[in-house]
Amino acid sequence: MDAVVNWLLMFLPRAIRQGVPLLFGSTGEILTEKSGHLNLGIPGIMYMGGVSGIIGAFFYERFAGDAYIGWLAVLITTLSALLGAAVMALIYSFLTVTLRANQNVTGLALTTFGMGVGNFFGGSLAQLFGEGGSLSVKRTSEVFCKTLPFADDLGAVGTLLFDYGFLVYLSVAIALVVAWFLKKTRAGLNLRSVGEDPATADAAGINVTRHKYLSTVIGGAIAGLGGLYYIMDYTHGTWSDGGFGDRGWLAIALVIFALWKPASAIWGSFLFGGLYVLPAYLNFGDNRSMQYLVSMLPYVVTLVVLIITSMRKKREHQPPASLGLPYFREER
Repeated sequence: MDAVVNWLLMFLPRAIRQGVPLLFGSTGEILTEKSGHLNLGIPGIMYMGGVSGIIGAFFYERFAGDAYIGWLAVLITTLSALLGAAVMALIYSFLTVTLRANQNVTGLALTTFGMGVGNFFGGSLAQLFGEGGSLSVKRTSEVFCKTLPFADDLGAVGTLLFDYGFLVYLSVAIALVVAWFLKKTRAGLNLRSVGEDPATADAAGINVTRHKYLSTVIGGAIAGLGGLYYIMDYTHGTWSDGGFGDRGWLAIALVIFALWKPASAIWGSFLFGGLYVLPAYLNFGDNRSMQYLVSMLPYVVTLVVLIITSMRKKREHQPPASLGLPYFREER
């Protein structure tokens, strides 16, 4: 029994930490998709959030010296990540809303562009100022990773619930706020109406373009925090090119799993995080095939949910009706 408890105390916190980038990414993507836009550029946006944050932290640490202030470092780093991600989302909005470019192609191009730009700036700084080909801002990372002071006094409960940096709690809070906004506010209702039928919303006096721009840019900024968390908390302030992996794509898959509901994305992200790290906690011996099969579980679960929801055909389980479709006001 003790062995099982110890295994869970190691596994569950790691699953939660792994799930936080997915929660930021999926929450931002849900907000974007509610306006009728499918942003496949989320992986690139998260990547840019991470590299922008570490660049902001690096230059602050470099020039602050002995005048370094922890809360100011967090503020500069977070604003840098939000700005970098928001600019990427703004580019996507301009191309797909104003120029009416194909959303799928634009999103994929944005992912490639974001990763390329991130690797260029992150890799350049690592080559110029890093050690061993990697860039580190551990001083700022320690502030991001600082846990609640009473966590160690609560034993297993403290380890499971309170032994995390503030971004973990912020991810849950943002998901709950977005869920409340979409379901309980008039602005959220207007946004959902734009995603369902932009022509009708436009005829009712709702500014379709403004809602699409705001939801996409704000959603992109939220997703960028996922990249920031991965760099500052998960890898303890260390940047290496290509280190983010496929977490951006998992965040998009999580949107389908959560049925476009931010509150469901909370537990779904931690489930996905657990499935993502599960192979590291199971003993497969020399059976690499089984390890690869277990690694596929997040995607298999998403496909199963997609098939089940498609068969049930319940409207509340379907994506916004205009998702992925450009809006031409002249055709109204």
